[in-house]
Amino acid sequence: MGIIKEFKEFAIKGNLVDIAIGLIIGAAFGKVVSSLVDNIIMPPLGVLIGGVDFSDLSIPLRAATTENGKEVPAVILKYGQFIQDVIDFLIIALAVFSVVKLMNTIRKKEQEQPVSPAPDVLTKDQILLTEIRDSLKNKA
Repeated sequence: MGIIKEFKEFAIKGNLVDIAIGLIIGAAFGKVVSSLVDNIIMPPLGVLIGGVDFSDLSIPLRAATTENGKEVPAVILKYGQFIQDVIDFLIIALAVFSVVKLMNTIRKKEQEQPVSPAPDVLTKDQILLTEIRDSLKNKA
């Protein structure tokens, strides 16, 4: 029962919703970055290298064959796709690093701001009690 209670508290605090929103935004961001790499970055890079389409770069390890009337697909090492995925990862990692660095900078600035002490402003009741205390001291 303790786990269920802890989960309810966790869900009620809004952390679960925050995680879900972050996951959805992260997935959408991943698609945007993949599109950026596939459609914007890799084509010019391929042209610079000599008209190479990175997604087509591969090394065939075994050709497709037919055994007992069944077609066995080829085994291909797709290192071009791997290069694109590495670039995707690096862009996402750079974006996440930038956001975390920005958040840490903002937190650091907030912590560095000196907290000014509240001015000693007494309420009417406090002033009255102080006068009563002083009056009693003078009588004694």
